Amino acid sequence: MKKFIEEFKAFALRGNVIDLAVAVVIGGAFGKITTSLVNNIIMPLFGVVLGGVDFTGKSLMVGEVEVTYGVFIQSIIEFVIIAFAIFVAIKAMSALQKKEEEKPATEKVVEPSEEVKLLREIRDSLQSK
Repeated sequence: MKKFIEEFKAFALRGNVIDLAVAVVIGGAFGKITTSLVNNIIMPLFGVVLGGVDFTGKSLMVGEVEVTYGVFIQSIIEFVIIAFAIFVAIKAMSALQKKEEEKPATEKVVEPSEEVKLLREIRDSLQSK
């Protein structure tokens, strides 16, 4: 049991798990922002363009069951916005990564020390004899 707990601790404290936890929290917050954007800005404007249609109230009665297809349409639009935002973010990150890879490695020329210079002079003078 002690070994199991140690393995779990090692797993839980690895960088990837912590990064994933942070991504889930940020993703949840981003989801709320996107939902608000879709529900409060895009869909009302979309409804005005289509002649005052409010998608949230759109539904269809099938027998005794109400099918709220308007909410489904909003979910599709929300998904497209999230997918587009992720696409743009990944594209930007890839461009930054390419720029980093393309940067030439500027090598700093280091002047040799006085001892090295003296040793080279001795070497050169011995070779010329």
